[in-house]
Amino acid sequence: MSKIYIVEDDRNISEIESFSLKNSGYEVSIYENAHDFYQALDDSVPNLVLLDIMLPDEGGLAIVEKLRKNPVTKKIPIILVTAKTTEMDKVKGLDAGADDYLTKPFGVMELISRVKALLRRSGEINEDKCLTIGKIFLDSERHAVYVDSKLCELTNKEYKLLKMLMLNAGIVTSRDAILNRVWGVDFQGESRTLDMHIKTLRQKLGEAGGMIKTVRNVGYILDSVIE
Repeated sequence: MSKIYIVEDDRNISEIESFSLKNSGYEVSIYENAHDFYQALDDSVPNLVLLDIMLPDEGGLAIVEKLRKNPVTKKIPIILVTAKTTEMDKVKGLDAGADDYLTKPFGVMELISRVKALLRRSGEINEDKCLTIGKIFLDSERHAVYVDSKLCELTNKEYKLLKMLMLNAGIVTSRDAILNRVWGVDFQGESRTLDMHIKTLRQKLGEAGGMIKTVRNVGYILDSVIE
C-alpha cells in the first residue's frame, strides 16, 4: 500500500483529500505545517507528497527545494496544490522540483488520477501492459503501437515518448522529465531534439497526433480531445 503525506493547513481541503485517497486504497497522513512534516520524514519517507504551496511556517516551493537537495527525499514524487493559477506560478513550481500541480478548486477524480499517474511514473506501481487513449493502442509486451487498429511504425525513442505521455494522460509532463526518462539523465543534446520527435510522432499518429498538446514553457500533455 502506497503511503501519501498531505501537507495542508486548510482542514476542509485536507479532509477531502484524505477521504478520497483512503477510499482509493492509500495510507494517508496529514500535516498542517512544515515543522510537523519534517518530523514525520525523519520517521518514515512516503511514496508521494501532496504539498500546499502556502503554509503558515514555510512556503511550499522552499520545501520542495529542500526535499530535492536531501539524498533521502530527493526522489519523492511531489504534487503541488495551489490556488495560484498563472502560467508563471506553475512554471516556478515545476522548476523548483515538483512533479505535478493541482489548482484549487479541483475534483476528486482529477486528484486520484494524478496521484495514480505520478506513482506509476515513479515506478511505485506497475505500468499497464496495454494502454488505450482515443484511437491509440499501445501494447508493451509486443512493443507495438496501433492507431485505429493499424500498426504505426515508430522509432524506439518515439515509442518511449508516446508511452510516457500515455502513462501520464491528462497531466502536463515537463520537458526535463521527458528528456530524463526517454533520453537519460546524462543527455547533453539540445532540447529541440524533443520538439523534433514530438513533431514526427504527431505526423505518424495522423489525426490522433492532435491529442498531443504543447504547454508553452512547461512541456507536453496527451489529451483525449483532438484539436
